Amino acid sequence: MVGTVGEPLRDTGVINLNGAVTMVIDDTPFSLDLTAQALLGFGIQTKYTCHSAAKAIEILEDSKVDLILVDTEMPGMDGYEFVRWLRRSGLEPNAFAPVILTGAHVRRSRVTDARDCGANFLITKPFSAAALLERIVWVARDQRPFLELGDYMGPDRRIRDGKAPEGEERRSDLIRKTAFEAQQRAMAASTGPTDGGDAR
Repeated sequence: MVGTVGEPLRDTGVINLNGAVTMVIDDTPFSLDLTAQALLGFGIQTKYTCHSAAKAIEILEDSKVDLILVDTEMPGMDGYEFVRWLRRSGLEPNAFAPVILTGAHVRRSRVTDARDCGANFLITKPFSAAALLERIVWVARDQRPFLELGDYMGPDRRIRDGKAPEGEERRSDLIRKTAFEAQQRAMAASTGPTDGGDAR
């Protein structure tokens, strides 16, 4: 999917996750390790593991990532608040990085919160490695534009059946930029590996 930092996390027909720079955020050490191990099974070495959103923010301000998995329920800043911060952070390309929320016993109202905070996907714990891989492939193929509408910034929530809205529903004037465009600019600006470069 990805080979270098700044290149969009996308499916190119061949699943190659070795170069994906991944961050996992979870305040529970067991869950953190379990998620990292599941990713390792796909060939993804987790570059950054964080026990709090505060630590993740410190890293994201200086290093680029391709994929973030964050627990919904954490002390201090929870996963939903973290995603809202990320989308509004102005950090390119990190503000547009795919984010998968992970949570146990997720209520229906929290599913709505996951959508409204700007996350790409929500997966409930405990999850199987196969289910996690399916979600990662899904976000890799997701070509939705990013919108800034009121207090929302994130992937277009109006997608139906995997198709972008058309006609009046499109509201093209609200499309601020796409994750692809932002990450392409970052890739073009980079002249070599960064401190967040290779995950190996």
